[in-house]
Amino acid sequence: MTTKIEVNQAAELLLAKDNILVLCHKNPDGDTLGSAAALCHVMKNMGKTIAAICHHSIPAKYDYLDIPLYNEEFEVEYVVSVDVAGVNLLGENLAHYAHKVDLCIDHHESNNGYSNYLCLKEDYPAAAQLMYEIIVAMGCEITPHVADCLYTGLITDTGCFKYSSTTPLTHIVGARLMELGAQHTMLVEKFFMSKTAKAVKLEKFMLNNLEYHFDDRCALLALTREVMQDIKPEPTDIDGLSSMPRNFEGVDVSILIRPLREDGSYKLSIRTGETVNANEIAAALGGGGHIRAAGCEVIGSIDSVKKAILKEVENVLCR
Repeated sequence: MTTKIEVNQAAELLLAKDNILVLCHKNPDGDTLGSAAALCHVMKNMGKTIAAICHHSIPAKYDYLDIPLYNEEFEVEYVVSVDVAGVNLLGENLAHYAHKVDLCIDHHESNNGYSNYLCLKEDYPAAAQLMYEIIVAMGCEITPHVADCLYTGLITDTGCFKYSSTTPLTHIVGARLMELGAQHTMLVEKFFMSKTAKAVKLEKFMLNNLEYHFDDRCALLALTREVMQDIKPEPTDIDGLSSMPRNFEGVDVSILIRPLREDGSYKLSIRTGETVNANEIAAALGGGGHIRAAGCEVIGSIDSVKKAILKEVENVLCR
């Protein structure tokens, strides 16, 4: 039974604990990593023993976060997940923690309540915004480095404040983090104004292979296993690719399909405009997320995966 709690209660729980393990979601992004890093650093500065762990290795792009990773150097007494909507997002390597999560800090409306305690703000665009409030409630110092960690989560999950989930409060938190030393220019340059050669190759492939459906209201891009083997992109090279077709006039739904494992599984990233619920589409295939951004995993051939997702998109667009 999951008990929902408020920010102050989450702060009290964390202050009372030690030997803490922080779980990130698989295929980690800036929000789960930035939030985990911020929590680890503030609690280490308080003298607590804490470390983070993730199913996948952390992309080199996030090295500056300096996340303390768990190497079984202490016996875990308290488990916290950040930005993890469901245990299926932990990955196989962390599956044994599925029923051991004491506190979940999250912002996904699709959160299925797997932890003992849940601090959830569905109207926040990033877990980092919630983590900022919890750290403030704990009375911890937000150093410039911690501000960088939180700002990373904020800008990556809001598309640098351009997604519709961004609120006035989000801007206020962002401004406060800048006042505390967050390196706005460096971080925006890193995530939004510079691209690797592999990322450019992926964009070129997208422009040449984008499929349009339902009177051009849906744009779909399928990255085949052959393309992935040819380009060999890093996970961060794919960031933003799913959102790009949403910038094209008339597109209400954009879908990115990319291969995961050799068992025939594919990851689907769904981005939508104001009139379409991405979470509804993803939930129909066992996934979830937010109203404008959601995802799921589907096993099958590339053709069967396309057919499955397009059926759900049609149900929403054409009903």
